[in-house]
Amino acid sequence: MKVLEEPIPGLMVIKPKVYEDERGFFMETWQKKVFKELGINKEFVQDNHSKSEKGVLRGLHYQINNPQGKLVRVTRGEVFDVAVDLRNGSPTLGKWYGRNLSEENKLLMWVPPGFAHGFYVLSEFAEFQYKCTDFYVPENERCLFWDDKTVNVEWPLNNNYNPILSSKDQRGKKFEKTEKIVFKHCSY
Repeated sequence: MKVLEEPIPGLMVIKPKVYEDERGFFMETWQKKVFKELGINKEFVQDNHSKSEKGVLRGLHYQINNPQGKLVRVTRGEVFDVAVDLRNGSPTLGKWYGRNLSEENKLLMWVPPGFAHGFYVLSEFAEFQYKCTDFYVPENERCLFWDDKTVNVEWPLNNNYNPILSSKDQRGKKFEKTEKIVFKHCSY
């Protein structure tokens, strides 16, 4: 595995080693020792898997009090994956990064605790899998509005149509009203 880029300190795009032959392929998607060497020394407590149709946008989600780090990947289809820095005091607070993740490129993205995260489905459908460093706590969940003008994510919307959102995501907050994540001992 190798880090292709770290566009915001702590946020990483990772390319795994993929072994392919006439039978198909094999790759490791998580290995504690290797990820520790990359600087990701976290314990994962939960795995999630979602399937969404073209045009669905999920996010931009985050949790206060128990922020989750997420190791994300796409196993079917393609998405535009986005992370927004919400770490209070970070020099990149409010900055976003987006990257296409797909079953073809097999890239992983490490979204550290303190980031809002979401994705937009580009293919007919996509299956999205991710590991979390903390448990889901509904009362701590928050949502940054996907189309916030301060953050200004450049979503590659299909034919410029509005995305398909859950009712929860339709009620996301603007950046100015979001609760930022506070870390007691954090170096950015």
